[in-house]
Amino acid sequence: MMNLNLSALDAFIFGTYILAVIGLGFYASRKGQRTKRDYFLAGDKLPWWMIGGSIIASNISSHHLVGAMGVAYSRGFVAIAMEWGAILIGFNALLWIFLPFYIRNGFYTMPEFLQKRFGGGARTIYSILVLLTYVFVEIGAVLYFGALSLHSLLGIPILTSVVVLAVATGVYTIAGGLRAVIWTEMLQLVILIMGGIALSIATVNAAGGMGAVMETSKDWNLILPANDPDFPWTMYLGGLLCISVFYCATNQFIVQRTLAAKNEWHARIGVIFGDYLKFLIPLIITVPALVAPKLFPNLDKPDLLFPTLVENLLPSGLVGLVMAGLIAAVMSHLSGAINSCTTILTMDVFIPYFRPHATEAQSVRFGRGSGIIIIILGIICTALLVAHSEKPVFLYLLNAYGLFTPGIATMFLLGILWKRTTHTGALTAGILTIPLSLVMEFLFPQMPFFNRTGIVFWACMAACAGISLLTKPKPEAELQGLIWNRASLSLLPAEREQQRGLRNPFIWWAILTVMVLYFYIRYA
Repeated sequence: MMNLNLSALDAFIFGTYILAVIGLGFYASRKGQRTKRDYFLAGDKLPWWMIGGSIIASNISSHHLVGAMGVAYSRGFVAIAMEWGAILIGFNALLWIFLPFYIRNGFYTMPEFLQKRFGGGARTIYSILVLLTYVFVEIGAVLYFGALSLHSLLGIPILTSVVVLAVATGVYTIAGGLRAVIWTEMLQLVILIMGGIALSIATVNAAGGMGAVMETSKDWNLILPANDPDFPWTMYLGGLLCISVFYCATNQFIVQRTLAAKNEWHARIGVIFGDYLKFLIPLIITVPALVAPKLFPNLDKPDLLFPTLVENLLPSGLVGLVMAGLIAAVMSHLSGAINSCTTILTMDVFIPYFRPHATEAQSVRFGRGSGIIIIILGIICTALLVAHSEKPVFLYLLNAYGLFTPGIATMFLLGILWKRTTHTGALTAGILTIPLSLVMEFLFPQMPFFNRTGIVFWACMAACAGISLLTKPKPEAELQGLIWNRASLSLLPAEREQQRGLRNPFIWWAILTVMVLYFYIRYA
């Protein structure tokens, strides 16, 4: 434990930021009406820059600032592959395959797509799997990382930090719904980027400038051998494919922002703007970690790199800013996860199974009540993560995703790409995902988890396809507007005027894709 003593200036910056976020959250919550559409989807009024910014603010969290930085310290440049892989795989799947169907059908949640495509069983399976993922992985891990840093820097007990972070974030999230989440995330994104840049500059300068960074480039590898214990190149064949498709394209937590777009053009360009941020922010996080071994060669726990850099390298004032950036990352991610849980519990559990004729006010009231329960469960789950902290918890986090995601990715991919997929086939994939993942972990504990996840993913795909061929498909008439075709790549005729010239999403998508592919080819 470091027991960093914040200066009066740092404490002022840190305290002002916390009060500003909570105040902004409450202000935003007063702007909306008391309808489901407003509470869960911010009234369908989000512009592209808010969509892209909030996707990344909710995505980049303490498990990046703390966890991914720890992985980059111990494993090097390959830590960035997880983030850039999402640009090439998951966000492309969202942009070019799934997004038109979500928006044109007016869905609130991802399970609604499965209900319309298959039936109630698939909707229920997804809801259970994704709620388990959010509570155990998203909320629990984010609270753990934030609390670990506050404990190591300020000496605050981990449990106290967990409870304070959860309650402070939960208060405005429950009060204001998605509108409060988005507004606060935009402030948090700015603070997160400013704090990350400040820490990067301080670390690089201490290590000897950009020359020290370029010196590490001889060891930059984005494609590692098949026998690598954590990041084998084979991960791109299944594990990363399935986790990325789930996380970026079928995940309520991420996709909910696009469902709240003004229109489809704003949704598409918002995802692409998010891709640009997704390209830049990991560089801010990874670069200090690449040169850190030169300054701190023998850290006991890689996850302690972030607080070590803050304590040793930052002057008064910047410490408060970077600590505010860390808390921004925690609160933005947490608020998004809580809001997604309450949306699914309300729209996919409460209304269909308990109150089919619930009024708008009853639905919003249930959403708020369920938010309190989710926060309590998240606090309890944080204790599980403490037990796994002997290795970088970011790797535990990915492993946990591998447990839940193969079945979900299968249901969505085959559901939208193959009209012959049946409800029974989709249910089979959803039900098999956890048992198969546990069996693989038991039989092959030394196998990289990406490979285990990939095998389970392809097993779920095969099982879904096989059972679908043996069962009766839905009539073609019932599949209208639910199966992918080339027309899905274009905007609706009414919106095509909006994308002339430089407003065409394809141009900006192509520029970024070339940039990412350059790095993959250059540092393969």
